[in-house]
Amino acid sequence: MTKAIVDGKEIDVPPEYTLLQACEAAGAEIPRFCFHERLSIAGNCRMCLIEVVGIPKPQASCAMGVKDLPPNKDGSPKILNTKSAMVKKAREGVMEFLLINHPLDCPICDQGGECDLQDQAMAYGVDAGRYRENKRAVEDKYIGPLVKTIMTRCIHCTRCIRFTTEVAGVPELGAIGRGEDMEITTYLEHAMTSELQSNVVDLCPVGALTSKPYAFAARPWELNKTQSVDVMDAVGSAIRIDTRGREVMRILPRVNEDVNEEWISDKTRHVVDGFRTQRLDQPYVRVAGRLQPVSWKEAFATIASKVRSSSGKRIGALAGQMAGVEEMFALKSLMAKLGSKNIDARYPGSPLHTKFGRASYLFNSAIAGIDDADAIMLIGSNPRREAAVLNARIRKRYLKGNVLISVVGEKADLSYPYNYLGAGPETLAQFVEHAPAQKEKPMFIIGQGALNRPDGAAVLAMAAKAAASLGVVKDGWNGFNILHSEAALPGALDIGFVPEEGGMNTAAMLKAGELDVLFLLGVDEVEVPAGGFVVYIGTHGDRGAHRADVILPGAAYPEKSVTYVNTEGRAQMASRAAFPPGDAREDWAILRALSETLGQRLPYDSLGALRQALYAAHPHLSRIGQVTPGDASDISKLAKLGGHHDKAPLRSCVSDFYFTNAITRASAIMAECSALAHAAARTAAE
Repeated sequence: MTKAIVDGKEIDVPPEYTLLQACEAAGAEIPRFCFHERLSIAGNCRMCLIEVVGIPKPQASCAMGVKDLPPNKDGSPKILNTKSAMVKKAREGVMEFLLINHPLDCPICDQGGECDLQDQAMAYGVDAGRYRENKRAVEDKYIGPLVKTIMTRCIHCTRCIRFTTEVAGVPELGAIGRGEDMEITTYLEHAMTSELQSNVVDLCPVGALTSKPYAFAARPWELNKTQSVDVMDAVGSAIRIDTRGREVMRILPRVNEDVNEEWISDKTRHVVDGFRTQRLDQPYVRVAGRLQPVSWKEAFATIASKVRSSSGKRIGALAGQMAGVEEMFALKSLMAKLGSKNIDARYPGSPLHTKFGRASYLFNSAIAGIDDADAIMLIGSNPRREAAVLNARIRKRYLKGNVLISVVGEKADLSYPYNYLGAGPETLAQFVEHAPAQKEKPMFIIGQGALNRPDGAAVLAMAAKAAASLGVVKDGWNGFNILHSEAALPGALDIGFVPEEGGMNTAAMLKAGELDVLFLLGVDEVEVPAGGFVVYIGTHGDRGAHRADVILPGAAYPEKSVTYVNTEGRAQMASRAAFPPGDAREDWAILRALSETLGQRLPYDSLGALRQALYAAHPHLSRIGQVTPGDASDISKLAKLGGHHDKAPLRSCVSDFYFTNAITRASAIMAECSALAHAAARTAAE
């Protein structure tokens, strides 16, 4: 540790600290524009100047380390001043230079009220500038449908360039020109293609880069802010939902070091318009082949007549990829009361099951465990498409060095280099009798593309055997990780929303003529055959609603308070930020009301009572924000599954990053992004 005196306060700091970190450790506030904790140091803006006693000029505290300070002759600690007259004058001068060319358009700037330059000009600037020359003007650039540019505002902090290069791993932004003529742009003004590109809007300290879909929509002080979690994938990123009245206006990231740090994917951020399009806002019943709007009472009566004329063995229920734990628990309880064991939330062919234990279907090392891994094998997964934020974490580990990354499955641009081992399960077979890996913390990341196939059980068993041979599971380390792509599935497995002994799985229920009545809880990703009576509880007029005989309008995830379990087994609460449109209701309330009509009343009249029953049956779900780990010995159960694998190559379960669920398919913004991505792929192929 190194001693230093900051504004009269003596502190001990590690020698690798920068002066900025040392000053902040002492409680001082240091303004900055170019410096960001998660990016490399650029030292561009000079706003973080401080005084180091003994050095005649102000020093950029972000770019100078404590260990770089020349020692005092008498051995006394160095004195750092952050509030001296020299520092005040230096910061005022830097701010004056920054504002020379900055336009005075705060009243119409989307960053107004959330702008670092605006805040720091008020705190550290002077009341008037001395420059009377004409301001420089810079032509706006087109960089895609998500990020709007007003480059006259740019102060050349280069945060955006460093983010795309270092974190996203797609170096699409760069600087051309020098000095006053420097401009930030993409190559030939092409659209950006990274799935994380919109994070540059949060990083931009001025209004040069703003959200194009949100432009001129609202001011920050008009919005109600609600903390929630993302369900566009199974990572469970921490988000903030901003609403005005009943309408969701935007989605922003929250900091969660264990999950998403402070990044979110473009799909998470810009799916907002999907909440307003193709929404189901009243019940429907199919009459003479056409859906007709009806009252809730009429819809329930139609369902009741069908259920009463059928036996429990010919009734089934499927849960979709964005269903919350509470509503799945209610649906499971209702099916049990109806005498049905036919429940499932898995894709056809998936071997994942509660009976093998929690460790058999979780990301056991936790997402933060990627930071500690020294070997990573991706099996049937493309994390860039399936979990973009998690992929950025793998890239972060790659940049740290001393890690071996390998891929079994399809070749893809993952934003970091890797060793390609092969395409099919036979590649994995060679590791079953392999000698232990010469690594301390090796990791398997098994995607749903390796499991959602006819030989999924054989592939999973082979992966478990290979993990045992290589030492992926050992004392103090469990690197056997299942990467889920659907937010609902870990929670569904936790509460046992899978068929019991004698019950039908998803594939069996989807066979024509097997069931008389099938309940779909937000299921839009599978084809339901003609013949049976289908009840769809969901939010959008998507595939499930098109097949339904009765539609019961539900609430989207920003419109309900519900629990989700992410891929690592972390129970998280999504809070209600808005209300569902029209006559739509929260899903658990629909099931509770329906149970009354069916004569099988569920024993809870409030969400609190439902959660009380849920927590009594599954206590670990009450530990919100915590990971409840599985038993590592569960992995050995998977090795006994057996079966024969075929030679079909392993492919990612996500073919189009922007179209993965009903909300994204209703979004015009996602449609534009998808079209650009396909055009870019065709151009690259040519």
